[in-house]
Amino acid sequence: MDFGAVLQTNPPSARTVQLAKLAEAHGFSHVWTFDSHLLWQEPYVIYSRILAETDKIIVGPMVTNPGTRDWTVTASTYATLNEMYGNRTICGIGRGDSAVRVINGEPTTLKTLRESIHVIRELANSRSVEYNGATLQFPWSRGSSLDVWVAAYGPLALKLAGEVGDGFILQMADLDVAAWMIKTVRDAAANVGRDPLSIKFCVAAPMYIGEDWDHMRNQCRWFGGMVGNHVADIVAKYGTDSHVPKALTDYIAGRQDYDYNLHGRPGNVHADFVPDEIVDRFCLLGTARDHIEKLQALREIGVDQFAGYLQHDNKEETMRVYGETVITAMADHIVAKA
Repeated sequence: MDFGAVLQTNPPSARTVQLAKLAEAHGFSHVWTFDSHLLWQEPYVIYSRILAETDKIIVGPMVTNPGTRDWTVTASTYATLNEMYGNRTICGIGRGDSAVRVINGEPTTLKTLRESIHVIRELANSRSVEYNGATLQFPWSRGSSLDVWVAAYGPLALKLAGEVGDGFILQMADLDVAAWMIKTVRDAAANVGRDPLSIKFCVAAPMYIGEDWDHMRNQCRWFGGMVGNHVADIVAKYGTDSHVPKALTDYIAGRQDYDYNLHGRPGNVHADFVPDEIVDRFCLLGTARDHIEKLQALREIGVDQFAGYLQHDNKEETMRVYGETVITAMADHIVAKA
């Protein structure tokens, strides 16, 4: 299993770079960031600095969207970073949440998401693509490589992920929901003739190493509020009696307003409706042993990468314990002498 760290690009940017370097030092393979250009600093600029000051770490957004950037500009950014630093980028993409809603927009359609994935992937992989009635290609790009991983929750979005995604991102670590979604994505892939096992699966959720459960839950309760924005869209579209697991849809019954100024932050008062049970199911909390037990269960259902959100007050210590204990425990063990 690979491990990623999910950061917010809060100022100072040097702090984000510092955390990314620490993640690499502790054995994480990926550094992901939020991508919401009004709420936080521009991530792609910071990626360049992270890549310059690390050796192997792979960087990308969790997640970008097709609505706030021209697709060809997005592809050009990836191809440029790859030329500069050697194919160490990845693109997580979805319909859009905070980035579009803060500017009074709406998430894009799945049709638009599908088209954007194709354009971004072809151009960023140094290939030509049909776009707006023309055949386009970067004449300066050679050998660029980019995987596009699709973030999704609803049935049709999961279907799209299986049909076109190089990977699937589930922003939640509930075992039952993850198992259902992985199966749904794999079934969609098989239905269009793709190898279901070729799709990488990433579960992303807050990770907090500690023993004070009340404190850990309150530091991570914001996550249930963030997920609730997407769940509310699903309930609005499909109702409460759809095939979507009740574990995902029922908890938002008490959801009311949501303030994006507090998005992804501990102390978000608009996440107070999220019960402790949901925090425990959606996140990885507790001792290293608690984390390892849940990660092993996630690996057994097909998860290839766990990406831990670090929007809390224990970033460095959590990464240290992961590097020294958790990641080591989850690695394939080879003995020097049999």
